[in-house]
Amino acid sequence: MSLQSKKTFAMVMYDICRPDLCSPDEGKCAAAAACTHKVMQQIDGAFEPPVIFQDRCLACWDCIEACPLDAVAVKKIS
Repeated sequence: MSLQSKKTFAMVMYDICRPDLCSPDEGKCAAAAACTHKVMQQIDGAFEPPVIFQDRCLACWDCIEACPLDAVAVKKIS
């Protein structure tokens, strides 16, 4: 039996991501706030881009739908 690696997960496009535009007063990332599985988090604090723990991503895409800047996308590995 061989383990198959995960082939689809969410990724942040850091050249587009701007938490200060999502939440000018608090610097909260809308995509990270929408991630109920806590796979995407602002671990460096407010106004900083979120980090995605790709190995834990469940591919629900809530983060993609919540991002007003379209800075979160589906990453597919073939």
